[in-house]
Amino acid sequence: MVKDGVLAIAAAHNIPPKVQEITAQIPIGKGMAGLAWQQDKPIQTCNLKEDSSGAVKPGAKAVDARAAVALPVHDGAGAVRAVVGLAWMDERVLDDATLAAIGADAASLPA
Repeated sequence: MVKDGVLAIAAAHNIPPKVQEITAQIPIGKGMAGLAWQQDKPIQTCNLKEDSSGAVKPGAKAVDARAAVALPVHDGAGAVRAVVGLAWMDERVLDDATLAAIGADAASLPA
């Protein structure tokens, strides 16, 4: 959730405690979640551990997963109110239809 000018973790599942600690507060533009917030679009990688784009920070590479996406979630006025991050154990690239479906599910979450 966006709180006081930073993203703050509101919920986590299967994220190592050290990674939760490192990512407890994320400024705009930092890492996949911060970039999704800044650019107002999904940011994804097909392999967290081998990504060299600069979007994946060292803390995220500690997650035992491959593919990942960070998606902005909007409020009624269209502003980003949260960023949802998901990861998978295999490598994959999510197509637009899949991103739209995940985004719609995320948008249905209570504020």
